[in-house]
Amino acid sequence: MDHNTSVRLTTDPGQHPHVFAAAFNTGDPAAVEQVYEPGGLLAPQPGNPVTGQDRLAANARLQALGHPIEVRPRHTYVVEDLALLIVDWEIRGAGLSGTATDVARRGPDGWWRYVIDNPHGCA
Repeated sequence: MDHNTSVRLTTDPGQHPHVFAAAFNTGDPAAVEQVYEPGGLLAPQPGNPVTGQDRLAANARLQALGHPIEVRPRHTYVVEDLALLIVDWEIRGAGLSGTATDVARRGPDGWWRYVIDNPHGCA
């Protein structure tokens, strides 16, 4: 596994879910980390948010299943430097799917990153 995978971030918040999917599908947990702000939160299970190394480990466990993720952005709502993203997703070979409610923020560098990644939406 190449742990030096570089991710091409986006200046279009509606494309950020696709950036996440591309990073996830590299199989490199470090690539996925690039799509989050340093303090960004992931809720791998409803009600159990994680950050930092726990976030990296949670995404790594999903990547270790060995199946690609597919994303279908449904809605993108943007106000200034914040975006609410509603995204249908599926890890087909693992039988996992859901509708995410995510928050991304445009950084001072112009690139969008997740602040809150909530893959299970309102579950």
